[in-house]
Amino acid sequence: MTVKNFIEACFKGISQVFLIENVITGVFFLSGIFYHSRCLGVGAVFGALVGTGLALLLRYKDDDIRLGLYGYNSTLVWLAILYFFGLTIPALIASFLGAILSVFITNIMRHTWRLPTFTAPFIVSTWIVMSVILTFRFAPLQTSLLPNVNTISMISALSLGIGQVMFLDSVVAGAILLVGILVGSRVLGLYALLGAALGVAVSIACSLPIGMMNLGLFGFNGVLCGIALAERKWSQAYWATAAIIVSTFMVYGMLKVGMISLTSPFVISTWGLLLIKRRFQRPF
Repeated sequence: MTVKNFIEACFKGISQVFLIENVITGVFFLSGIFYHSRCLGVGAVFGALVGTGLALLLRYKDDDIRLGLYGYNSTLVWLAILYFFGLTIPALIASFLGAILSVFITNIMRHTWRLPTFTAPFIVSTWIVMSVILTFRFAPLQTSLLPNVNTISMISALSLGIGQVMFLDSVVAGAILLVGILVGSRVLGLYALLGAALGVAVSIACSLPIGMMNLGLFGFNGVLCGIALAERKWSQAYWATAAIIVSTFMVYGMLKVGMISLTSPFVISTWGLLLIKRRFQRPF
């Protein structure tokens, strides 16, 4: 693999966080991350490099590497650990080890799992390294108070619903990510907005905390559900809608029991809908 192909694979790895294979989309995503936080931006770069580079060293399938399929989970691991623990030595070590673990899990799942891996390797790897950090108290978990607001801001809720996929709580950064999605596909961009909007709608209907709505916490899993089930067709809207609604309830349920859900509601609800979809589409 040439240096040019490796760099392209790294950018595709970043773009694959939203299940899109597009170098320009990856550039927009990385720009949005750096706009919000240089620390997270550097983390995203290292995540893409570690995931793609390790897969190359291990001589995994070349086509998968070129598509960025080994870069996006490791990118998310770095973003998550740096977001929750800050720029500390334990966090950097955990990010590196978690990214390596995600590559192995991705390869195993791609050869044994009959469903798309999505962000499952990122979720498993991050839960493991976070458990180790918290159990042995290597670094404190960074927390912030929810804003005490009584008014829904749809611009904030929609933009951050997209931004929170990459742990970005910035309206401008979320908008940059949306542009990147639209570059990859206008249909997927609209499905991303549908996911964020439905997350807000379900939250309003269930009287969920407004502060969390405005931060996009009930929307980002729905964004990924919409993109994953869209298949770039409007005829798939009902499947995407069902997954988005289920994922929103799952987010709130996991938060209530004190779980850091990451993108697990997206993965679980989408896997479930895909299994149901396959069942209905089988010939009688």
